[in-house]
Amino acid sequence: MKKALLAGAALNMVFAGMAFADITIGVAGPMTGQYAAFGEQLKTGAEQAVADINAAGGVNGEKLVLSVGDDACDPKQAVAVANSFAGQKVPFVAGHFCSGSSIPASQVYAEEGIIQISPASTNPDFTDKRPGDGIFRVCGRDDQQGQVAGAFIAEKFKDGVVAVLNDKSAYGKGLADETEKYMKEAGKEPVLVESYTAGEKDYSSLITKLKQAGVTLVYIGGYHTEAGLIARQMKDQGVTATIMSGDALVTDEYWAITGDAGEGTLMTFSPDPRKNEAAAPVVAELDKAGKSAEGYVLYTYAAIQAWAEAAKKAGSTEYEAVTAALNEGGYQTVIGDITFDDKGDVKLPGYVMYEWKAGKYDYLAAAQ
Repeated sequence: MKKALLAGAALNMVFAGMAFADITIGVAGPMTGQYAAFGEQLKTGAEQAVADINAAGGVNGEKLVLSVGDDACDPKQAVAVANSFAGQKVPFVAGHFCSGSSIPASQVYAEEGIIQISPASTNPDFTDKRPGDGIFRVCGRDDQQGQVAGAFIAEKFKDGVVAVLNDKSAYGKGLADETEKYMKEAGKEPVLVESYTAGEKDYSSLITKLKQAGVTLVYIGGYHTEAGLIARQMKDQGVTATIMSGDALVTDEYWAITGDAGEGTLMTFSPDPRKNEAAAPVVAELDKAGKSAEGYVLYTYAAIQAWAEAAKKAGSTEYEAVTAALNEGGYQTVIGDITFDDKGDVKLPGYVMYEWKAGKYDYLAAAQ
């Protein structure tokens, strides 16, 4: 940590004698692999944020340059990406996507004096056990998401037969466990709780269990790739149960996998930032470029906005100064006005229920 701060100070002294030096910042996520759709969301949001900030004059008179790290949602690769960013002496990283990547990478960032703001990692441990005060997130938490999902299931599927599935990942199991916990607290017991292995293609044996149990609602703690295959294979086997999941289904790739089998799928996600007035110019710019503002695009944009505004407020990109400025809060972003609590969690409206219909997701009318 001390070495990193000294190196940063030395670098700042060099830059002080240069006009309009560049500041390299990082964005990290699964740029390849089965969850690459989410890496693309993070990259799209980061690129647009950097372009817009630079067009407005940059940060403290310096332009931003974006370095992209691919962790493939693999913990070891995430640590390697974090170490690479440390070698590049970046002051800030927007990332990672998967909680299983963000948590180990945060150890490196804390040691190296790099601020990390995750747009998408929802496992409570990311901030509950954060290794340093420069670790933040602009998304919600699985315990918040699970509370909304569990209460919804207990109320709307009171007489239903519910199964809870998880993919054993930090994100998927954490979300499923929280949903099951709050569902039980509200008086609803699942008839079946099962794990599956991410990356598998054939879920026929699992679906047979669902069919034999007469399940009418399947809650899936996991990602869109496996959830999409389960949905499609359920339809093929004549299982008409409703599917429900979390924020990892906020990608058009879910519907690309399911087709009509995805109709009526429910999912929890934060209030849609695309509907924010402050986001309208960014959404329009992305539309013009043929890009979507789906999922975590605007959350990544907001993470970079918050860091850039904090750096301007601090008059520096130095770790401790910007961390202090972030903790002071009050930054206007495309997802709303951002302030952080003492854990590094963002104070924003919680989760609402969405429904997939005809290839698009939007608020479920009953949940508004």
